[in-house]
Amino acid sequence: MKGIFSGVITALITPFKGDEVNFDALGKLIGYQIEGGVDALVILGTTGEPATMTEDEKQAVIKYAVKAADGKIAIIVGAGSNDTKKAVHAAKTAEKLGADGILAVTPYYNKCTQAGIYEYYKSICGAVHLPVIAYNVPSRTGVNITPETAEKIADIKNLAGIKEASGNMTQVCRTMAAMRGKCDLFSGEDALNLPILAIGGAGVISVVSNVAPAQVKEVYNCVKSGDLVKANKLQDELLPLMDACFIEVNPIPVKQACNLLGFEAGVPRPPLTKLEKEHEAILLKELKKVIK
Repeated sequence: MKGIFSGVITALITPFKGDEVNFDALGKLIGYQIEGGVDALVILGTTGEPATMTEDEKQAVIKYAVKAADGKIAIIVGAGSNDTKKAVHAAKTAEKLGADGILAVTPYYNKCTQAGIYEYYKSICGAVHLPVIAYNVPSRTGVNITPETAEKIADIKNLAGIKEASGNMTQVCRTMAAMRGKCDLFSGEDALNLPILAIGGAGVISVVSNVAPAQVKEVYNCVKSGDLVKANKLQDELLPLMDACFIEVNPIPVKQACNLLGFEAGVPRPPLTKLEKEHEAILLKELKKVIK
């Protein structure tokens, strides 16, 4: 399945206030993303901290995001798990609540085989009518979608793409070659947005676009219009901010970056911690260079 999602897709943070979701801040963040020209939002992905949220909280966030987006941009909901039944249930719930798509990370911790990865995505895709994006991030999950497996899952009817965050451009190129024409490839690592777009990626699922949506979208537009000189210049300018947004584990830095921009994002839930002061100084310095 190709051509369902494209462009800049922001992996949105979930703002907290005390022990609760800060829905006022969430609404402002969604508005900022729409104004910045992004094409879709991933909510309850890794950046949204769903691992520390209750089911009631997650459902409330989905409902709120769907209503706030008001059809202006697509809402893609994170629904992966290390338990296939839980992933299927989460995907069905997101569909019932009005999501436009599903992002499903590979099963984590269990370390299933490549055959297990295929069956996992087959089960999720078979349970819903929504387009599903597979998410490959072996640094977090302990398993890797190989190019050979990518080619197989690309044949699943409503598998709309793969978010690639392996950090291995050789593998990314082989994955793109294996599934080209079948489904879409999305960058899952901001520093590799430009090269992944250049080999035919349909879009980027970005953390940095939480704070710099218009700038990330401009890189995308330049690549797609063939202006690689300008795209490289813009990407070079964004790289220090990208580095700063990953100076500690995601989403610690980007959440503080949103606070620095006035969005009242709060602090991550434990076991994540507040950004260290010395890192905040670096982040603020780079943020000021990009956000005028």
